[in-house]
Amino acid sequence: MTAASFVNPSGEEVCARLKQVRRIAVVGLSPNPSRPSHGVARALQGYGFEIVPVRPKVTEVLGAKAYAGLAEVPGRIDLVDVFRAPEYIPDIVAQCIALKIPALWLQEGIVHAAAANRARAAGLWVVMDRCLYRDYAGWCR
Repeated sequence: MTAASFVNPSGEEVCARLKQVRRIAVVGLSPNPSRPSHGVARALQGYGFEIVPVRPKVTEVLGAKAYAGLAEVPGRIDLVDVFRAPEYIPDIVAQCIALKIPALWLQEGIVHAAAANRARAAGLWVVMDRCLYRDYAGWCR
């Protein structure tokens, strides 16, 4: 299955969804300020989103307690933002489905159409191969 078999929501749909999002679990959030995941999460914090780092072997990122996996995160997760290689996406999708997480965002450069379509078929709202920060700042601010 190719990326062409997956179509992202429109800018209007993205903004409508993000107005409902307050708490974002960032899978693969790096504690290194020079990494894209760190910059994106920091910027989203600046816009008022609560960031929940999901990264094994890290206790805290951006002043927030980190969790080893999505299943360990207490409370509701509105959206999962993923900074992991494509081979990890099917497992992350399975976790999102099992945890009944309503929305999934695969960052720019992360393409796995089969997993994204599986997530959508299970009822998740999905964006793939786009930058959450750039889209929010460009379309929704």
